[in-house]
Amino acid sequence: MSGRGKKAVPKPKSSVSRSSRARITFPVGRIHRLLRKGHYAERVGNGAAVYHSAALEYLCTEILELAGNASRDNKKQRITPRHILLAVKNDEELNTLLTGVTISEGGVIPNIQASLLPKRTKAPKDDSSAKDVQSQEFYYKVLKCL
Repeated sequence: MSGRGKKAVPKPKSSVSRSSRARITFPVGRIHRLLRKGHYAERVGNGAAVYHSAALEYLCTEILELAGNASRDNKKQRITPRHILLAVKNDEELNTLLTGVTISEGGVIPNIQASLLPKRTKAPKDDSSAKDVQSQEFYYKVLKCL
């Protein structure tokens, strides 16, 4: 026996996307193309697109997780722009990152300055419950105006 036999024919390798190689969901190829076509630099390396995709995916994941928590707190199934705004504004780091950003249909963060709230006055014990009811009504009227 000469030890020579037919060699196994290698199977053609199927192409593997750079996103799946990097184990990320965002499209690395598309971001690489946009970086090249955007003329941000003369040359753009392959690692730049992977890094950029991973950073964008992380930010989106973080915002969607916090917005999902906000929608669950409001007993809603869908994430709305309001939930995204609440998530971003209540998180310290995301708030500093998105300081100058306006989210359409997001509304505002509920906030009443302490000087606008009614003063607590000490009254006899039997009349205090009526005062509390009046101050609560005033508080809700102020909230409606906002």
